[in-house]
Amino acid sequence: MSPNETSRTAGGGRSRLAEAFIPRRIGMVVLAVVTLALVFESTRGVRVRLLTPEVSMPLCTVLCTALLATALLGAARGHDAAARGRK
Repeated sequence: MSPNETSRTAGGGRSRLAEAFIPRRIGMVVLAVVTLALVFESTRGVRVRLLTPEVSMPLCTVLCTALLATALLGAARGHDAAARGRK
């Protein structure tokens, strides 16, 4: 049996474990862990003012809110780009 045959499943495809560890997913997991570590290490209070009266809240809350807003805007933009590509 050659080394190429050992990494294949009975159906001829790659194993699920091999598909789970693609470089893109590994990079996303590392980025998520680093981001979460940064957020949860930042617990001191900060003052924030953005179109509202100044409020005081933990920095981790501000970072999580910014991260969520960025993710939503990125998802919306990706959806718009995919819709334009289908026309």
